[in-house]
Amino acid sequence: MRGLVPSGWGLGPRLIASILAVVLVAAGTAWAVAAVIGPIIFHDHMLQASHHDVAEHAELAFRAASELSLALALLVALVTSVIVTLFLTGRIGRSLASVRDAASEIADGDYGARVPQVGVGVEFDDLATAFNTMAADLEQIEGTRRQMLGDLAHEMRTPVATLNAYVEAVTDGVAPASEATWSVLREQVTRLERLAEDVNLVTTSEEGRLSMHRRSIDVAELLTAAATQAAQGYAAKDVHLHVDASPAADSSVHADADRMGQVLTNLLDNALRHTQRGGHVWLRAVRVGEVVRVIVRDDGDGISSEHLPHVFERFYRGDRARDRAHGGSGIGLAIVRSIVRAHGGTVHATSPGHGQGATFTVELPAVL
Repeated sequence: MRGLVPSGWGLGPRLIASILAVVLVAAGTAWAVAAVIGPIIFHDHMLQASHHDVAEHAELAFRAASELSLALALLVALVTSVIVTLFLTGRIGRSLASVRDAASEIADGDYGARVPQVGVGVEFDDLATAFNTMAADLEQIEGTRRQMLGDLAHEMRTPVATLNAYVEAVTDGVAPASEATWSVLREQVTRLERLAEDVNLVTTSEEGRLSMHRRSIDVAELLTAAATQAAQGYAAKDVHLHVDASPAADSSVHADADRMGQVLTNLLDNALRHTQRGGHVWLRAVRVGEVVRVIVRDDGDGISSEHLPHVFERFYRGDRARDRAHGGSGIGLAIVRSIVRAHGGTVHATSPGHGQGATFTVELPAVL
């Protein structure tokens, strides 16, 4: 049937077209037999008839021609329907077999398996498209999972190696168990604890199990608290932090103060890590209709355009702006996105390019 019906037809119209084809073939056969053989039979009967039994022979001739035409038409219809049925079931069977085989390959871990477009009908084409989309998503998820596990192992390897080296050194008597040694050990243990807490937090929030204690919070209060907490780190690195909440004066959001404080702290820490000594970071809030925008902008490393869509992914380090040399667990921005989404808001990043700074904008529903 391929090529006999338009490619955009569904399975139903194709089946109807097949039935109509069988009917037309049967009708054409009956007409052809009646037109070709009927006169011959009628003529033979007329030659055999006398003037007394003309009507009887005419009736016999008509009956013989009709029975022959009907028998041949039914035979041709039967053969045609069997051929069409075998053709359709073969096409449908091969289509379903390709889906089955691809599903088996994916079940075995081969996420590159795809189902070809078979042209049996739009339903099967839609099924193939949906299956291939699912396979591509699974392939991407599997790739992300492997990368995340690798990055997580890398993040844990450094503090674990440091702990192991110091413990062995103290045990072998190579290094004394001094206060400096214990300080290094505590620092690495704290780093591991923070990594575990960050991973648990982002996983909990993405699964919708993040506990919230919401209340109406003044936006200026949020910004002031975050700036106060970050002030010491900024002063130590000689980075200037500018805070301006006046465009959102008297604006409030319904949020968990601790969670939103963590969002702003992570954004300010991220900006500080990627801003050179003597640089500037701006923290401001504006009210736009029914939305409050909290903006963190810096004049630091910047982010390349091809990496902007991925900066909120866990452990993503495709750009120097998120390179391990800057420190951090590589999961802070993922936590930001998860907490903001849990508040019914959005967060996005923009940057003119590498070395030209970056801007992170959090949008939250304002209290009306």
